[in-house]
Amino acid sequence: MNILIKNIDIITCDKTNRVIKNGNIGIKKGYIEFINGTNAEIDNLKADRVIDGTHRLAMPGLVNTHTHSAMTILRNFADDLALEEWLFNRVFPAEARLVPGDVYWGAMLGAAEMIRSGTTTFADMYLYMDEVAKAVCESGIKANLSRSPLKFNAGENSETIDETMECYEYHRNWNGQANGRIKVSVEVHSAYLFNEESLGNAANLAKELGIGIHIHILETAGEREESFRRYGMNSAEICLKCGIFDVPVIAAHCVHLSDNDMHILKQKGVNVAHNPTSNLKLGSGIARLPEMLDRGINVALGTDGTASNNNLNMFEEMHLAALIHKGVNMNPELVGAEQVLRMGTVNGAFAAGFGSETGSLEKGMKADILLLDTDKPHFCPMNNLQSAVVYSAQASDVDSVIIDGNIVMENRQLKTIDEEMVKRKVLEISQRVLK
Repeated sequence: MNILIKNIDIITCDKTNRVIKNGNIGIKKGYIEFINGTNAEIDNLKADRVIDGTHRLAMPGLVNTHTHSAMTILRNFADDLALEEWLFNRVFPAEARLVPGDVYWGAMLGAAEMIRSGTTTFADMYLYMDEVAKAVCESGIKANLSRSPLKFNAGENSETIDETMECYEYHRNWNGQANGRIKVSVEVHSAYLFNEESLGNAANLAKELGIGIHIHILETAGEREESFRRYGMNSAEICLKCGIFDVPVIAAHCVHLSDNDMHILKQKGVNVAHNPTSNLKLGSGIARLPEMLDRGINVALGTDGTASNNNLNMFEEMHLAALIHKGVNMNPELVGAEQVLRMGTVNGAFAAGFGSETGSLEKGMKADILLLDTDKPHFCPMNNLQSAVVYSAQASDVDSVIIDGNIVMENRQLKTIDEEMVKRKVLEISQRVLK
């Protein structure tokens, strides 16, 4: 379908950060044909569908670079706890009761929530990842999906099982599927659940398959201390030693980085997924974001899972990321709206492996676009469009979402997901798992 969006304000997030008032966007066979096209270009598009963008703002779809989408099942379940208590004593025991079908429905609910709040691409790691892939295919969203070579807490004796061969199969079955909407990575949960041998094996697996790694790194001060006790070095340093950083990496959290850790991440081109809400809620601390940005590290944003957030709202992450670093550093000039907006779009697309095709609105990119309804009191007046998105916009302002040129939500109505059925299924699963 060829689509023309006319009379619309546009934030491009391209290299020049163009902002266009009352422009137009042409979409042809899933790609952006033009931004602010001429009358001739509009005529040549031969649009099958024309969308009036009056009182709307178009921007790139948001990219959530770290989440566990099926954790929707555990939402509002284990709150106000330290990470170690939350993870080992509450989350892991509940997850042990999940079966594959549960993860499918949890991921479908996560996809619905993300699309509703303007996320068009996400990076995921969890259990039963085949089920997450199925949800991605059916919902129309894009994803970088990570599969672990180790299965923890398996069987009656809570064993750790090697599932490296299953990773090969997962990559063979899903990488590039759904018309390229799925990219596969290797999940390395953390340096504290893996050991030196399994870290090295995971790095070799990713190198052999030519794919990246998604890992939690230095989320808490306790993790840093445990790593020194175990390895004689911190988590970033043991990952460097074992070859984890020799492939593209999404490093989630990175709250407790030293200066040398930041040097390592910059030198190895590691992508950081900053998760401000989850880090605050779990009392993990506040990442040294301004310093990472100053060093040229690619920093993106993530929500983490809904067991630690408790939502998948990337507008909330952008808003918080722009505020907390100003506050703790007592410097209102740090982490501006334009910078945060790029973290939520183009930086995230690069981190998730989709940088050549999404993250900005420009000719030749995939048409991953969200339309905000700006005809609301909290947007008036919109003197600066980028500030309006970061400081004023709410997830509920997302009116329509286009992914790969397909309209997956229009006028707040989901087109690919039976939301009521999904909610009902997840409620049943949650009651069983958490009873």
